[in-house]
Amino acid sequence: MLTKEDIAKRIAKEVKDRYFVNLGIGIPTLVANYVREDISVEFQSENGVLGMGPFPFAGEEDADIINAGKQTITTLPGASFFDSAFSFGMIRSQKVDLTILGAMEVSENGDIANWKIPGKMVKGMGGAMDLVASAENIIVAMMHVNKAGESKILKKCTLPLTGVGCVKKVVTELAVLEVTEKGFKLLERAPGVSVEHIIASTEADLIIEDEIPEMSI
Repeated sequence: MLTKEDIAKRIAKEVKDRYFVNLGIGIPTLVANYVREDISVEFQSENGVLGMGPFPFAGEEDADIINAGKQTITTLPGASFFDSAFSFGMIRSQKVDLTILGAMEVSENGDIANWKIPGKMVKGMGGAMDLVASAENIIVAMMHVNKAGESKILKKCTLPLTGVGCVKKVVTELAVLEVTEKGFKLLERAPGVSVEHIIASTEADLIIEDEIPEMSI
């Protein structure tokens, strides 16, 4: 099975040269640490930062520089800071090439639930609603099952939705899944994880074609 860092490493392979990329909180923030050094990428945070760098090491944090999740971040030379109105203007006008989000649930038609568990205190939906409504390429970084061992890869989401039919790909500790018109297609499996284990951990049906290769991390 993959660690959270491994999930971030696999998603970093999806980041292309000259992309503008929005990173959600949680596992997605780690993606900036693993992007290839030979490409130029601009990471954006909806609180008004363009040019985020790798996640800071312990003891090197600057409390004045944070992302939308109030996590400390680093910035690269040439980074810029602006207000939320400008930031959401970038998002809503589809200037962001790739959005990487965490999720509580994803359904086989690409619905995502990542902001609220009924009965629990939450800060609000935040910028995720704008991101999933505007972005054309959304990759979800999440755990395949919850702490009770129940699948989070579902035929239909049970939690309040953030967006409908928007997710393109999901990377978990077990697998890489593509959302197609016919449902989840299994593209890759984590090293040492069998296809049978992935099927047993997935509530939704999986499309499996030919032999499924192991992920390259």
